[in-house]
Amino acid sequence: MSAAAVVRHAQDLLEEAGLHGAFLVRNLDTGAEIGFDTETPYPAASLVKVPLAVAVLERVGRGKLDPATPVDVEPGRIATPGPTGLSRFRHPARIAVDDLLYLSTCISDSVAADALFDLVPPATVAAELRRLRLDGIAVRHRAGVLADTPAERLGPADVHLAHSLAIGAATPGQGHPVAQLDVTRANAGSARAFADLMHALWRPSTILSSTAERVRALMGDNLHRQRLAPDFASDASRWSSKTGTLLHLRHEVGVVEHADGQSYAVAALTASRVPAATQPGSEATMGQVARSLHDYLRTGTLPWWG
Repeated sequence: MSAAAVVRHAQDLLEEAGLHGAFLVRNLDTGAEIGFDTETPYPAASLVKVPLAVAVLERVGRGKLDPATPVDVEPGRIATPGPTGLSRFRHPARIAVDDLLYLSTCISDSVAADALFDLVPPATVAAELRRLRLDGIAVRHRAGVLADTPAERLGPADVHLAHSLAIGAATPGQGHPVAQLDVTRANAGSARAFADLMHALWRPSTILSSTAERVRALMGDNLHRQRLAPDFASDASRWSSKTGTLLHLRHEVGVVEHADGQSYAVAALTASRVPAATQPGSEATMGQVARSLHDYLRTGTLPWWG
């Protein structure tokens, strides 16, 4: 089976699952890669917390920010609490910058992320990416706005209506009446841009080695393991990643490090056509597609479903 056939089969799997998306898998040492729609930008959702961590840690590494600095966080910063994290707190908390990085990156805590954005605003994160020569990721707004969508306004009983709006209201140019889904207004990036970020973290040149090491460790401790992890984590490989979820969007970017020394960046950005909040089958398909591309690139043979 040729690479083109592998890609076509992967796209067919997505179509059957009610998904469309952009995928890229890259060997971090040879640069060889396989994927599709790699330049198409998608709203980044919580993937933005990785460049945020990079910007904060670059400032730490240059002596402009002390990771032990305590930050006072008041409750109620996000109107609709998330399932975990500081948005569930009922009382003020004092948390060090380094611990906010853990909460923001590992459990995707948007209140912790916004406490970091107070220190390093979105425009500053964007400027840091430009300084590091990491193109293609736009950082325009804070994380808390991700919890202010039609889904939160309509409530659980009508969440399907919010998803229907998210699915059906996009313009051909990827504009959207929901600002967080409009690639010209939202935090956004392509599969290639996020693969480039993974490459820069696992094979650092412009990024400080201390920054890269800390972000790799944080991504290795990511608690959200339901998407690509079942297909990449094993006794012989380590999967480090960050997920992003917003209405019908389901993303994950990361790196799989094999015991034989080979490492691969994986970027999977998807949007569902099914108006439902919970779609475990879609997430399983994401893993199946990403793993099939990885296996073809790694072995040059047929994927397991070939």
